[in-house]
Amino acid sequence: MSRLLILLLLHTSCLLPSAWAKPNVVIFFTDDQGTLDANCYGSSDLYTPAMDQLAATGIRFTQAYSHVVCCPARALLMTGRHPQRSGVVHWTQGDRHGTDARNTNMAAAEVTIAEALKGAGYKTAIFGKWHLGAKEGHGPLAQGFDHHFGHLGGFIDNYNHFFLHGSGFHDLYEDNKEVFKRDEYFPDLMTKRALDYIEANKEGPFFIYVAFNIPHYPEQPDKKFEERYQDLKMPRRSYAKMISTTDDRMLQILKKLEALDLRKETIVIFMSDNGHSTEDGAKIRPNHKSGLPEGHYYHANGGGGNTGKFRGNKGTYFEGGLRVPAIISYPAKLPKGEVRDQAITAADWYPTILELCGVEKPKVKLDGHSVLPLIRDASTPSLHRQLHWAWSRGWAMREGDWKLIGNGAKPNFLGNLTDEEPEKKNYLKEKPKLVQQLFQLHQGWVEETRPR
Repeated sequence: MSRLLILLLLHTSCLLPSAWAKPNVVIFFTDDQGTLDANCYGSSDLYTPAMDQLAATGIRFTQAYSHVVCCPARALLMTGRHPQRSGVVHWTQGDRHGTDARNTNMAAAEVTIAEALKGAGYKTAIFGKWHLGAKEGHGPLAQGFDHHFGHLGGFIDNYNHFFLHGSGFHDLYEDNKEVFKRDEYFPDLMTKRALDYIEANKEGPFFIYVAFNIPHYPEQPDKKFEERYQDLKMPRRSYAKMISTTDDRMLQILKKLEALDLRKETIVIFMSDNGHSTEDGAKIRPNHKSGLPEGHYYHANGGGGNTGKFRGNKGTYFEGGLRVPAIISYPAKLPKGEVRDQAITAADWYPTILELCGVEKPKVKLDGHSVLPLIRDASTPSLHRQLHWAWSRGWAMREGDWKLIGNGAKPNFLGNLTDEEPEKKNYLKEKPKLVQQLFQLHQGWVEETRPR
């Protein structure tokens, strides 16, 4: 073998690992971001350069669905399965120290996307909000993550890191150890750790789940956005500042990927957990453990999100509660600047990521479907013949353009999504046969997804 050929083979072998390497994965999961709350979704009054960049370098979905509130949405995303299958049917809020008797947890037997990727050689980390159980044996480190920094429950004050409902409890952890960072802004703390993690693991492959606790209340925005929105009326002004604060931290992470020449080979997914919050009126109780004064307001100023023609918000089964912004960007392999109108759900990211990473799916039933057929061919119909949601006693199901909403055993609303004002008119009395048909389909789904 000639010396030239040997050198050529050595050079080629050096290129093969990077050419064949598995892509990195970053999931941005925002908290209470409404249906159309990014400029790339038509909200021209916002400043969202990171979200807009992702849309320009990826595929934006117009019918992406998550869930009505935080816990089931996170179970859906992390497992690729309906939350009922994992026991997430009530709030998984709880104090690790055991002061909250309601503390329930996602089933430890669930195989999260972190576990699937870790088994394939990925470094895995979560920064931000877990909200799938606080007890030992049920947190992120027990579900496939090598590293965790953030809070285990539903939300925290961004400066004192206390859960604010009730009498409150401190909720900030790093790798199962409670840490105290009072007066340090949590979105900055979690973003800094994400940036450091990317730097330390730049040789890859890595999976990081950036689970923002914002724009969820308490609305404590980055002060640099005060002037930008001073002309907007409340509550949009307060909410807009929170959206931009979230986007800014996304942008920092995207810039880090670019600086390390990792962006092209990194799959980035962005989605919200549910629609925007309209919660209002919550105030600190006397003798709160955080030390905040009695009467201190911390709720969401009554709303501020943009749902366009759709009605509803967080906690409702109307489109404004369930339909959320969603984008996937992978410049090396997927189209750029395209839009897909087929229905997808948060559960679909699990099989999509595994397919793109060349990782075998776990031997459990997944409710999600890879979105790659839709991306490769825009004419491909949605892989979801029906869509179902359930939380507590409330539920909804969609088949085609019809959506039935109910409570317990009682359907109470039938809407058509092709109406000029979707879900404004209730067809319940006009179409009793259709109501019965859809309700029977829902009951079959309830039985099929019942925990066993």
